Amino acid sequence: MREIDVNKIIPDPSLSIKRGGLAPLGDYKKNWIFKQIEILGEKYEFKLSTPLSEISQEVIDIILYGTSEQFEIKSDTLGITKSYNIKFDGVANILMDQFEDGNSANYQKWASEFMNKIECGTCKGTRLKKESLYFKLDNKNIAELSAMEINDLAVWFHNLEDRLSATQNRIAEDVLKEIRSRLQFLLDVGIEYLTLNRSSKTLSGGEAQRIRLATQIGSKLVGVLYILDEPSIGLHQRDNHRLITALKELRDIGNSVLVVEHDKDMMLDSDYIIDIGPRAGVHGGEVVAKGTPAEILASNSMTSRFLSGKESIEVPKKRREGNGKFLELKGATGHNLKGIDVTFPLGKFICVSGVSGSGKSSLINGTLFPILTTHFYGGSKVPLPHESISGLEHLDKVIEIDQSPIGRTPRSNPATYTNVFTDIRQLFTEMPESKIRGYKPGRFSFNVKGGRCETCQGAGIKTIEMNFLPDVYVECETCRGKRYNRETLDIRYKGKTISDVLEMTVNQAVEFFDTMPSIRIKIQTLQDVGLGYVKLGQSSTTLSGGEAQRVKLATELSKKSTGNTFYILDEPTTGLHFEDIRMLLEVLNLLVDQGNTVLVIEHNLDIIKVADHVIDIGSEGGKNGGKLIAQGTPEVVAEVEESHTAKFLKQELNA
Repeated sequence: MREIDVNKIIPDPSLSIKRGGLAPLGDYKKNWIFKQIEILGEKYEFKLSTPLSEISQEVIDIILYGTSEQFEIKSDTLGITKSYNIKFDGVANILMDQFEDGNSANYQKWASEFMNKIECGTCKGTRLKKESLYFKLDNKNIAELSAMEINDLAVWFHNLEDRLSATQNRIAEDVLKEIRSRLQFLLDVGIEYLTLNRSSKTLSGGEAQRIRLATQIGSKLVGVLYILDEPSIGLHQRDNHRLITALKELRDIGNSVLVVEHDKDMMLDSDYIIDIGPRAGVHGGEVVAKGTPAEILASNSMTSRFLSGKESIEVPKKRREGNGKFLELKGATGHNLKGIDVTFPLGKFICVSGVSGSGKSSLINGTLFPILTTHFYGGSKVPLPHESISGLEHLDKVIEIDQSPIGRTPRSNPATYTNVFTDIRQLFTEMPESKIRGYKPGRFSFNVKGGRCETCQGAGIKTIEMNFLPDVYVECETCRGKRYNRETLDIRYKGKTISDVLEMTVNQAVEFFDTMPSIRIKIQTLQDVGLGYVKLGQSSTTLSGGEAQRVKLATELSKKSTGNTFYILDEPTTGLHFEDIRMLLEVLNLLVDQGNTVLVIEHNLDIIKVADHVIDIGSEGGKNGGKLIAQGTPEVVAEVEESHTAKFLKQELNA
């Protein structure tokens, strides 16, 4: 269920209604709801320009929840008197009506931004009628069983026959066999900390994929080709072998399993490896090695050099001291967190580690990040329960850099996202031919009329809707993918049109704009993060998650740093090769060297071992997690016996 949060409707009581004090309504507009509130003001003696803090609570309640009283207000305008009989519903009630009965999903989403989720008072969160909960097995109803973690549920079902009657056993025999089998599959893929009633929307991509994998193992199909993309996402090294065992079980019953993966253990445990390269983008696309793990190790591909240890990510000889300032979060109790106190040293590269489900996301994404966004930007997301936080005065902003796309349509590209395209358009505007023709920067934009090709409206491609199938994109027959009309393409800089520039790779563009520092510096940052092979105008829909993340990092690097920014990255190594991880670390270290703080939630040991400060949460997942197990340099954490991360980290540090 949801309930209205008054603090989200009135985030700043010092504002007046006219200046946007009622967040859902925004600034004053000439519409009926503002007119109604204005009429209320005449009766209750307040003006739209009055700060909300100066209006009595009784009147605020009427504005929020309406009034059943109908009253007449007379308004005299230019000598004409009008009478109004009004019954005001209230802003909060209007929001609730839109959420419950709104015809548009957008309206429902908008209304939900001013609400909080609460437990249903009737079913107490079980989602079932009381009659359904009367039926019990060994004193447990179905809701209680669904709320148990999978490992506890497996224990409960063990020897259940001993606690059932003879009649119940006859009924349950086949059912219990199936339940135990399916629970074991879930245990085998490392998600024993989840509960059966967990909402699918709260699952990570890796967790959802492993649930689907458990379903396939349980189906016992034979002769099937299974294709998995990065199944080790979000999986701690401790649980990796369980996933590998599950995949081998699929193979052993007569199936083929094809895995796209960068995990070292997964590769070395496979039967056959196909290594694609040698580099990325236009420099890749070749099979550089294939064969058994032993044959791959004998080759000289980049992957084999990392697998054999010929190349590796080095442990830094010295850890950073930081700037001596700290962010201190106390009493974090969200989800499975056990009231922990965590200190985040600023000016360092921080890594938060721990097994899956230990509470890392609850601590950072659920508690710390919402606190910071609310403080700096007035965000509406409510942080998970905690006692206090101190040290916010040492920071000036927080930025989350994830692997989500930099745009949802083919129009988005690295040039537009990094804003370098604005400078490029300005450069073309300054060409003599442009000045003669009176062209402005908008002439060189493919998003506005004037210079773009109107057949494809500047997309360079046309979209063919396939109804029940994915859309198909074909090259525009008018501009042949160039996006612009003939007149715009007459303008050239160093012999190249604006369309030619968009077709350049980052490496080519760095050389092309070598005499234009304002443009070259921004493009140079894309090259620095290892995206030299990407085209400036490459559609965002064709970029991988790792590439999108590095575009965002490059954008941050190109900005003037204040040295007081807190960056948060969650599993940034997802989909990255060893060499990509090395480049990612170089970029993150650049941000930290500027005085900023970079915090990474990660299982990858190459990231953990190079961090300045490690915060290890655990020791297990679910209810047995949520404790601060260790914190300090990687060398300090590696010596903590209770930490599962420590065992693997020690091996890496001593390698």
